[in-house]
Amino acid sequence: MDRLLGITWLEASAVALATVGMYVALILLVRLLGQRMLSSMSSYDLAAVIAFGGIIARAALGDSPRLGGGIVALVTLVGLQAVSGLLRRTRFGSSLIANRPVLLMAGPKIIEKHMSRCHVSHAELDSRLRLAGISHPSQVGAVVFEPSGALSVIRAGQPISLEIFDSVIGVDYLKSVQQ
Repeated sequence: MDRLLGITWLEASAVALATVGMYVALILLVRLLGQRMLSSMSSYDLAAVIAFGGIIARAALGDSPRLGGGIVALVTLVGLQAVSGLLRRTRFGSSLIANRPVLLMAGPKIIEKHMSRCHVSHAELDSRLRLAGISHPSQVGAVVFEPSGALSVIRAGQPISLEIFDSVIGVDYLKSVQQ
């Protein structure tokens, strides 16, 4: 029974190292594939996230998981989350970990290269516009793809402070529409 629950220091180190490796790999994949990877999950996306969890668990805990190894992996993940939270508070850490928001529409104009970059389809954009009560492109002031993967819709006719959009990729499109 002790062999099923216990873990040696060497095994604990291996679990912690594997957990750190999988965490870093996941962050790199999200950075490369964009925040779209984890936004607005469909049933297919949910299945993929469950599979990701299984892969990470298998890599971190090995063939015969033990309670001790699970606790080491859990503590390591919570610690990594705390460290990444602290890093995101710095300019360098934020640029390393978090994606910047991206302007998808400046007024009624769709910015195709940004749509492609963020892997947002026209059907999804149209759906988000309808959810925001937009019935015609002329009613759009701006649409921003946020770091969380959500789409923010600003209605036309609303005053737009460019300071709020300063960190948004493509803010120059918005400046040209306002002039």
